[in-house]
Amino acid sequence: MSKKGKIYIILVAFTLLAIVVLEMNKPKAINWFPSYATHHKIPLGSYVFNEQLKRISHDITTVDRPPFEYLQNDSIHGTYLFYNGGISFGKQELNSLLDWVSKGNTLVVSAVDFEEQLLDTLNLSTKSINTFENFNNEYQVSLVNPMLDNTKSYKYDRPNTFHYFNKIDTLKTSIIGFIDAYRGKNKPIEDSLISSVKQPFGKGEILLNTFPQAYTNYFILQPPNQDYTAGLLSYLDTTKPIYIDTYYKTGKTFYTSPMYLFLNTKSLKWAYYMILIGALIYIIFEGKRKQRAIPIVKPLQNHTVDFTRTIANMYYESGKHKDISEHKTHHFLEYIRNTLHLTTSEINPSFIDNLAARSNNTIEDTQTLFKVIETINQKTEINSIELERLNTLIEQFKSNNQWKKNKTI
Repeated sequence: MSKKGKIYIILVAFTLLAIVVLEMNKPKAINWFPSYATHHKIPLGSYVFNEQLKRISHDITTVDRPPFEYLQNDSIHGTYLFYNGGISFGKQELNSLLDWVSKGNTLVVSAVDFEEQLLDTLNLSTKSINTFENFNNEYQVSLVNPMLDNTKSYKYDRPNTFHYFNKIDTLKTSIIGFIDAYRGKNKPIEDSLISSVKQPFGKGEILLNTFPQAYTNYFILQPPNQDYTAGLLSYLDTTKPIYIDTYYKTGKTFYTSPMYLFLNTKSLKWAYYMILIGALIYIIFEGKRKQRAIPIVKPLQNHTVDFTRTIANMYYESGKHKDISEHKTHHFLEYIRNTLHLTTSEINPSFIDNLAARSNNTIEDTQTLFKVIETINQKTEINSIELERLNTLIEQFKSNNQWKKNKTI
């Protein structure tokens, strides 16, 4: 790798490391998810409420099962508390809850809206608050009981949709609190929009509230809003067990991936990311060859034939025809010994007959070839015509033998 390429890789690695450091030190964005979960410390969780409730009651149980299943135990008595953005009981489940309340227990349900069956049972109905004149989407709530300072209102400034009870059974229902658009600091509620009611049911009672945000961390931690939440709790009998529902919670705990613990814990999450980045850098630097690529070396060419032709041309052009003929004759006799396996120590009629038979040449052609060889050997000098005739006869002789060889194969 070139020096420039290494510099680019170092710059990329440094940039990634800088991004990771900046992300780790960046202030965490506020999570406004409406979870209402008792273990969540986010603004719309209810960790603070759960901790404060433990200070006024020593018999608190969190229930992570459906009420229909949990209330099968007849020994359960006290207050069953539900609060969430939306709660929808099934028909059989609602009937089991109402039967449980009629035995002298208390049911508290706080939600933005309620299912029709519960409202019909209590002869109630709800309606959303008109927000056309409330452009800031700010609201205020208050309590009715004079002992709870009914002249004070409590502000909530997070945009949302709110409901109120527009119809109640005045013979059975008691009003606990109101809700209205925010009018200004220390200004009382003008529209009597009912947000909290209480109604007896059998030997027990049911409390309904359309402002579940009263149980969230964000609302309680903004003074004096904690007084409003405490006022709602004042209607509960803290000497009896209190059951807090965690089943009907938007932010209830459940694991969807084995990586949940890693990705939900900041330190483990960034350790995991650093491992991935380190693995990527390792692949970039260690995944390449550890030695240079072996260059392709072309094999040396055999120049023997070219050399032979060059020498032959030198002899031919210099007029050394006699020397060339001797070399030709010598190679031809070597060819006979190695290829046809005949001895050339004596040239006689028997040798001519055997050679002609083995080489697929006629006896006449063979005799002609050796007569030419004998004639040239007896001369001290020959011309080019004689040399060419000798070469032609030898090549013809070999070509006939080659044909026989191929046919035999």
